[in-house]
Amino acid sequence: MQLIEKRACFGGWQYVYKHYARTLGCEMNIGIYLPPLVEKQKLPVLYWLSGLTCTEQNFITKAGAQRYAAEHNVILVAPDTSPRGEGVADADSYDLGQGAGFYLNATQEPWRANYKMYDYILHELPLLIEGHFPATAQKSVFGHSMGGLGALVLALRNPEVYRSVSAFAPILSPSRAEWGQKAFSAYLGADQHSWRDYDPTELVLAGGKVENILIDQGLDDEFYRQQLCTENFAQACKRMALNPKIRYHENYDHSYYFVASFIGEHIGFHADKLYAGK
Repeated sequence: MQLIEKRACFGGWQYVYKHYARTLGCEMNIGIYLPPLVEKQKLPVLYWLSGLTCTEQNFITKAGAQRYAAEHNVILVAPDTSPRGEGVADADSYDLGQGAGFYLNATQEPWRANYKMYDYILHELPLLIEGHFPATAQKSVFGHSMGGLGALVLALRNPEVYRSVSAFAPILSPSRAEWGQKAFSAYLGADQHSWRDYDPTELVLAGGKVENILIDQGLDDEFYRQQLCTENFAQACKRMALNPKIRYHENYDHSYYFVASFIGEHIGFHADKLYAGK
């Protein structure tokens, strides 16, 4: 763990570390916010997954999340969105390759050697955080756009791991959207049966259940109708008697202005679940 950035923030510290990720076969950056209470006790962890083209910097500099993490006494962890570096496969488009890991385990060449973001977020990253910082094993996950997709997939497939999940403008039915079809075809191949493991709507229809789900969607989001497929997910949840809290907001778009407007409510939502029963 190599420290590359440290900033005082709301009584705590915003760090950026670099480490070699064995799962991904490359170095990765991680944004980690430690609120002031970590000086006295271990705290639960809230993992943030960012969207297409983002690094850890987008969330830690634009979301305004540190204030609420300090108020609610949760550690924030924001990894990069994909493996990066020389020797890591890439593409010329913004929605495939470096910056577009889609939080899955690729099975196709040339991606399979490095693009294992699902395993990295689920297994390697928590071990790293809990081994190096004053963190408990209690964890929740949230994200934006592609990261919202990743958060929901992780929670639906591992309900025993995460106390809660939330998302801003997530890609909810990627098998039916251009972004998802392009990424899944490249990373997972032509067999669409394998796509279901990384499609929140298909996971719900297959019986996946998470008790605590919060989704916010802006109605002026330019990707809302064509790429995000919010209603498909809502209909699947209704069919399977799952009751997520889905909120629609007039005037809001797909940007971090939207994320920053409701980030405090999301962190409060997760803190309630992370501290429940203590």
